[in-house]
Amino acid sequence: MRPIIEFCTNNMHHGTEKVMKELERSPEYDVVEYGCLGNCGECYMFPYALVNGEIVPAETADQLLERIMDKIKEIQEMDRILGE
Repeated sequence: MRPIIEFCTNNMHHGTEKVMKELERSPEYDVVEYGCLGNCGECYMFPYALVNGEIVPAETADQLLERIMDKIKEIQEMDRILGE
């Protein structure tokens, strides 16, 4: 299953647009931008995205990209273990 990575438009002031654009280049991921993801506290405080519905927070946009990639590897490993 392709990972779904969701971004909040209101979180772009943290630099997440750069992360979103980089991930959009890969055909291996579904990248979606929403007007609001309903996580206003997180959205205000730090860069974040949802990966398969799970919040992935970071201190910087660059760190967010790293954490998203780590989460995707974790999901892929779990899929491999479960045989999906």
